[in-house]
Amino acid sequence: QVQLVESGGGLVQAGGSLRLSCAASGGTFSSYAMGWFRQAPGKERGFVAAITRSGGRTYHADSVKGRFTISRDNAKHTVYLQMSSLRAEDTAVYYCAATARSYYTTDRDEYNYWGQGTQVTVSS
Repeated sequence: QVQLVESGGGLVQAGGSLRLSCAASGGTFSSYAMGWFRQAPGKERGFVAAITRSGGRTYHADSVKGRFTISRDNAKHTVYLQMSSLRAEDTAVYYCAATARSYYTTDRDEYNYWGQGTQVTVSS
């Protein structure tokens, strides 16, 4: 059983930056591809970014490409989401998730474990 705990959310002005962290415990972190998702009020939880087990490959949604970067540190059992040039439409609860698939996936149903989420609010 893998436990995931996100941190780093908060209130930021448009154009600003935040770095989210997701610390994993209870499993072999390097055995899981990891993803970030977000959910705004009244909307479905949507894919943001994903990274392979080794960290060698990443994938970002078009809406965040060039502004957000996913990375991981397997020694620290942590995955990160560096967010820059934030916009009001990035306001959401951000979740990290782990999948036992051998490669990353954008499908939230393929993820086995989820964190509790961290709120990101971007003021315009």
